[in-house]
Formats: sequence, C-alpha cells, structure tokens
Amino acid sequence: MFGRRADGRVLKKIDPIIALTPYLMPMRCDAQVFLNYKLDYEKMARYIVEQGANGHKITFMELIIAAFVRVVSEMPDVNRFVMNKRLYARTQLTVSFVLLMDTGNPEDIEENTVKCCFDPHDTIFDVADRVHEMIEQNRRQEADNSTMKVAKLLLNPILANTIVALARFLDRYGIMPKYILDASPFHTSMFITNMGSIGMPAVNHHIYNFGTTSLFWSMGNVIRETQVGADGKAVRKRWLPIGVTADERICAGATYSKMVTRMVHYLQNPSLLETPPETVAFEENNAYSLPPVKEKKKKKQDPAVSA
Repeated sequence: MFGRRADGRVLKKIDPIIALTPYLMPMRCDAQVFLNYKLDYEKMARYIVEQGANGHKITFMELIIAAFVRVVSEMPDVNRFVMNKRLYARTQLTVSFVLLMDTGNPEDIEENTVKCCFDPHDTIFDVADRVHEMIEQNRRQEADNSTMKVAKLLLNPILANTIVALARFLDRYGIMPKYILDASPFHTSMFITNMGSIGMPAVNHHIYNFGTTSLFWSMGNVIRETQVGADGKAVRKRWLPIGVTADERICAGATYSKMVTRMVHYLQNPSLLETPPETVAFEENNAYSLPPVKEKKKKKQDPAVSA
C-alpha cells in the first residue's frame, strides 16, 4: 500500500509520458503489443549438441530464458510492471512456464505451472541447472507445489469467486500476502510457453490482467524454408519462430526494440552467455531478492528431462 509491495518498488524517476500511459490504458489488455521473430535454428541446435557432448543438458527454452536474464542485467527497465496505474521495479527476476506432468500414461494430459527465480549474474549453465531442478521437483504426478495447492483450493466456484475477488483487491493495493505472490505464476517477469512441444506454431499469447506479467514469449514448431543463397543456388533453412506479447506501458518502444535485438544477438551467439556479466544494472538501487545458492551437481544431467 502507498507504493510499497512485497514484489516491487514504486519508481519515482520515470519519463512523464510513460508515467501517464497507465491512466490512458488502465488494463494490460489495453496495452498489448505483438511481435514476431524467426531465429536461426541451426546455430542454436549446433550449440545445444556441442554442450550435450560436454555433459551440459541445455534446451531451446533455457537459451531464451538465459538471454532474457542477461538482457535484464543490462536493461533493468524491462523488468517492470504496472499496478493500480503506478509503475514498479520488480524485486525479483522470475520466469513462469507450464509443465506437462509425468502421469505414466501418454493418454492422460495433466499440467503444472511453475515459477523459477534467477540471479542476474547467472550464466546459461546456471539457468539450465535452476530450470532442471524446478522440472524435477514439479513434473512428477505426486508433485504438489504452492501453485497447485492454491488451484485445488479454488475448485469450488463460490469459494473461487470470493478468493479471486479478494486477491484482486489485495493485489491492487499492494497488500497481497507474500505466499500468494510466490505461488502465483502470473506475478512474474516473463511467462514463456513451448508450443512446439505439442506440435503447435508460435502464438502471440495474451498477457494476463490478473497479476503483474509484462512479457509473454512463445516458441513454435520449426519452420522449413527454401531460400536463394549468395551463389544463386537454393538453400534450405530452418527457423525457430518466436511470438512476443508485451505490455507497452512499462518502458519506451525504443527500449523494447533494444531488448529484442539484444536477446536475438545472444540467442544467435549463445556462447556469450557462458560467462557472467561484468556489471549488473538496477533501477534506483533496487537490488533483487536472489534465489538460494545450490551446490553444483557433479554428475551429468538426466537426459530424460525434456525441453
């Protein structure tokens, strides 16, 4: 309340035009912008194969998350959100995604939603370790994380309407309990979905009015095209399509442009993500609450963990 939240710090030194925008577009669905990109699949696939030979299990989704983490370390203003018409800098760097549960029966489709916390100093290997650990903890059928506990609590329609209405009120005024904020996948820096894993193309997914998500990234099925090469001959290319939906209120359009350009640069040159950034930038001295430091595993990652 009064600009104080468990998940953010209200920003004071911002551009007047950006500060005015939430009053003109009070809801996220008012402010959605849609971007579409194609990434060179071959470069990313070769890097993943090379790292696999070195004992590092890395997926396409983890590369995108690592590129986002790196860009946030350089451009902290993309890790903002709007609530109650005020602009906040997040106190954490998090990414949410949906898992297909391991039910033991391929005909049974069950999902779980998780949120992973990152350190802006993380390398691609740190990101992969954090994501793998989160998947191992939550993919099992018996897994019951905080998000699932809250979801099961809301199976009763009357109880669901009451609790969600209360949650919206508490969230609007910044007095939502930290437990709920930690459990909610909608209170996150970025939401990402791998549509390709279920045979679908990339989509421009909406960003939720509930919560604080300001960015939604989507990966789709690989696209195969034939192009004319420099020598005039036909060349086959494979592209990884990406759909991005962004809340335009959190920063200037030029900042979003730079964010995507930097992310594409890292994704087409993933070896740059192997070392920590030399410096990390924060808005108005807003250092993040960091995830606990885990001991490095000596054994190789389980190859059964999917993308």
